[in-house]
Amino acid sequence: MNVEPGQVAVITGAASGIGRGLAQEAAARGLRLVLSDIDGARLAALAAELQGQGAEVATLTADISDTQQVEQLRELAVQRFGGVDLLFNNAGVMQTGFSWEIDRRQWQRLLDINLGGVINGIHAFVPLLLEQGRPACIVNTASLAGLVCSPLLGPYTVSKQAVVALSETLHYELALQQSQVAVSVLCPGPVASDIMGSNSPLGAATQQLDALLDSSIREGMAPRELAREVFAGIAAGRFWLLPHKNFKPALEQRLASILEETNPVFQMADI
Repeated sequence: MNVEPGQVAVITGAASGIGRGLAQEAAARGLRLVLSDIDGARLAALAAELQGQGAEVATLTADISDTQQVEQLRELAVQRFGGVDLLFNNAGVMQTGFSWEIDRRQWQRLLDINLGGVINGIHAFVPLLLEQGRPACIVNTASLAGLVCSPLLGPYTVSKQAVVALSETLHYELALQQSQVAVSVLCPGPVASDIMGSNSPLGAATQQLDALLDSSIREGMAPRELAREVFAGIAAGRFWLLPHKNFKPALEQRLASILEETNPVFQMADI
């Protein structure tokens, strides 16, 4: 898909991290923006920054786990700009801990936001994109955790692997419709953000992992650099957006274990 000035991009989780980088890069490319985040203050600050640079921006403070609020986001895009060309289902949160110690409420929160938000985005926007009858692209943010598994990241890994599966399924379904709507799934490694701020620490058992993850994420790829790679992938029509290449040996090891029917073995370097 050709990304051109004047097109409309909808971005969830836009106020920080990957979403913020996507919004900044989209604005720099002349796109009109519909931005959503649950943090209204940060969202307003980002909108003011981008508008100060000449971008057209509409915002909605919303919880993407709520179906009606995602539908309101679609209606805002239609009312303000007449349609949508790019949809970034990006919002996400983190939770660490042993799978049996993370309570059901925490599990449900991760699934409602990380997976439910993507499902809500698909339900709200795909009919519109099909009705428009023009090229469009849906980018779902997963993670390397969508492709490889680690201990102490159960809800996050489950949600992100489900996003990968859903994205691939949607890709096939839209192809069956001979649609002009493309799908990409973004599976990054560490990208600079404060996503660990959404984590609810469960005690000493995860302190070392939490500190390691927080440090790795904060020192990760710059969100704007990631965004440039994402837009390059969209222009190239790539389904798999894999900005971090060093994880591939771990993926090869996992696939070999599956094909050879051997028991998986985790190595700390795989995180």
